Amino acid sequence: MVRKRKGKSVRKNKQVGAQENEDEVSKAPHSFVVHRGKTGKYVQELCKDFRKVMEPYTASSVKMRPSNVIKDFVQIAGVLKVSHFIIFTKTSLGPYMKLARFPRGPTLTFKIKEYTLGRDVRSSLKRQITYEKQYIHHPLLVLNNFPSGEKEYDLCTSMFQNMFPSINVNKVKLNDLRRCVLLNYDKDTGLIEFRHYTIKVVPVGVNRGVKKIINSKIPNLSKLEDVADMITGGGGVSDSEFEDDENSKVVLPQEMSVRGAMPAHQSSVRLVELGPRMSMELIKIEDGLLDGEVMYHKFIQKSEAEVAEMRKVREKRKREKEARRREQDKNVRRKEEDKRRNKEKSLLGMGKEVPQFTGREKRAIEEWQGETAAGGGGDSGGGGDEDYSDDDAEWYRREVGEEPEQELFANSARSSSRGRGDTKMMKRFSKSRGQGFDRSKSGDRGDSRGRGGRRG
Repeated sequence: MVRKRKGKSVRKNKQVGAQENEDEVSKAPHSFVVHRGKTGKYVQELCKDFRKVMEPYTASSVKMRPSNVIKDFVQIAGVLKVSHFIIFTKTSLGPYMKLARFPRGPTLTFKIKEYTLGRDVRSSLKRQITYEKQYIHHPLLVLNNFPSGEKEYDLCTSMFQNMFPSINVNKVKLNDLRRCVLLNYDKDTGLIEFRHYTIKVVPVGVNRGVKKIINSKIPNLSKLEDVADMITGGGGVSDSEFEDDENSKVVLPQEMSVRGAMPAHQSSVRLVELGPRMSMELIKIEDGLLDGEVMYHKFIQKSEAEVAEMRKVREKRKREKEARRREQDKNVRRKEEDKRRNKEKSLLGMGKEVPQFTGREKRAIEEWQGETAAGGGGDSGGGGDEDYSDDDAEWYRREVGEEPEQELFANSARSSSRGRGDTKMMKRFSKSRGQGFDRSKSGDRGDSRGRGGRRG
């Protein structure tokens, strides 16, 4: 089928390519790589090296505090579209790596038998290959010699495959394949070897002198009589080309940004190690996210009765947890309802109508009115002077056993009414200052004072 060629406007539109890149980024698996507990500086550096392996679809600067729990990462994983969680820990037996899938598992636990940091691997090389665009694209995953038919290793390979984005062979660009992750299973030792390489493409059949010119290196011509001697005197090919395996020589189907590597011409593919190195052993597989039923354990084997008993205990804990959560939610709703009812009663007691708001305004205004009602709800009670004197008289009758004299509590009633009147006047004065002066009322007062003056 003939593919339809894109129009000129579509080719020049940058938003079309940006939209495709956004879709690829959203569909790609993302990860968190952290360390927990007291791991030491070397395990922490190993964690940083593994984070570089997972670039660019990982949180490069994530930091885990001692107060953080797994629930914190689960809550933000859905927003950031994070699918995998890699944790490095350390015990008295050695370092461990846990690979979990958000949000419900499973979780694979590997014991790290041996490891070498990335800086140590690169320092052992004669020629290091590091450049800026090396970690822009995700690495190519290669799984080798994993046993088929065993459930634990089938799950293990599936987890490793889902950690990295899938590659469409028809659409992939060779310039995007800059790195390679190799996972090899050793049947004799039962260990999984982890290696991280950068991919280097070298043209085949090029003279050593020509290769220097291609690599933009200025050759030393002081010992030569003619420029042609640099090309003809080198033999045929470079010395390093004899080390290449025939299987590493391929014909490039696309153009690459490598000097001398031409499409439809033979080139040699080489791997240069970046690090880190790890030798891991699969120890345990759990059903949930860092918790749940143990599906596989290398050293502990339980009978069916023990598994059934553990399942019952786990289900009982789960039911109790759900019951506590329902009870807590019920208590929270009841307290909120009581709080709302008390606020309405306070506002009705103050002689105010309960405002009808919705959303954020309703919550803010109800909280403010509740505080106001709680602070000054007793100022608007009617007939306070009579109640105050009646209470004193009743107390006197109950304690003394006689009727009080009429003038005994008259002074206390008058003093209390005077104090309360002063308080009301102060509130009225502050209210008038805040709202402004009412001219209609002031005019009435002025007329009455004028009429009173004329009468006098």
